[in-house]
Amino acid sequence: MPTSTTGTFTFADWKELPVGPADATPRLAHATVTNAFSGGVEAAATTCDYTVAYASPTTGGFAGMEVVAGRVDGRAGTFVLEERGTFDADGTTRCTFSVVPGSATGELAGLSGSGSFTARHGEPSVAYAFTYDLGQ
Repeated sequence: MPTSTTGTFTFADWKELPVGPADATPRLAHATVTNAFSGGVEAAATTCDYTVAYASPTTGGFAGMEVVAGRVDGRAGTFVLEERGTFDADGTTRCTFSVVPGSATGELAGLSGSGSFTARHGEPSVAYAFTYDLGQ
């Protein structure tokens, strides 16, 4: 039976490099990000890699993968999230994510699930919602 959990995360580090001409529109960038999760998902430092497509200097979309090593509602293990989202000129980022099938280890083996978050530029932490099933 699916379980829903919530929490927050913060960007611990964000490094972005242009892919191709930095002043072109549209343009691509590559971002390496470290996040720290608390709440239902606990992870001190995730590993995340995004490809970012800028439609304008302040709007666009992104896709990426994030390795989460930590706990989900107290169960320890590692899993990968596939993420896809958009960002608007007003500084709002919307993202949906899902667990990559077969990626979970440890007490999280068999984990499936999906979730979302909405971030606003300048806010120190971001609330997320995650619905999952351990398939047991």
